[in-house]
Amino acid sequence: LKEYNAYYVGDAGEKKIYLTFDCGYENGNTSQILDALKKHDAPATFFVVGHFLESAPEIAKRMVAEGHTVGNHTYHHPDMSSIADLTAFQKEMDDNAALFSEVTGQKMANYYRPPQGKYSTKNLEMAKQLGYHTFFWSLAYVDWNVDAQPTKEEAFEKLLGRIHPGAIVLLHSTSKTNGEILDELLTKWEEMGYTFHPLSELCEK
Repeated sequence: LKEYNAYYVGDAGEKKIYLTFDCGYENGNTSQILDALKKHDAPATFFVVGHFLESAPEIAKRMVAEGHTVGNHTYHHPDMSSIADLTAFQKEMDDNAALFSEVTGQKMANYYRPPQGKYSTKNLEMAKQLGYHTFFWSLAYVDWNVDAQPTKEEAFEKLLGRIHPGAIVLLHSTSKTNGEILDELLTKWEEMGYTFHPLSELCEK
């Protein structure tokens, strides 16, 4: 992964957490997530798709205004591992980044998360060629199914039980459970001795 500026975990010797959220669309939970992050002064990276930027521009602006990083989750959220052509790959990235600039007046961070985590070595190579760092994750749970949301207890069991130093945590902003528990979850992680850090720290090492 290092060869392609790709990451899935930070330093196992440091009790640091890197919070990331995948934003496929907006369904009313992101504001609550942003409120919790603000309360804890916790930086996060939001990986957004084109639909999110089109349908929730004000929330994208709020992410930027509150100091979070916004990364590229592609424009259409396709299976990028099936795209072997650089022009088609770049179009997915560029269209999304251009829309972000149009909405926020800012340049999108050169951070990329492949939709569904699907990738090929060729993808990693193309992302690097386009100047991107690719970010996977070391902790996630089934929070994305809006019709079968985990209970608070289930969420805590997984997220508290599996947390580890250097974790890149993947959460989905569409999750009602995440919106409801995030403030308490961040408090519990803090009580366990963890601090929250931006992904930029990993790129600088």
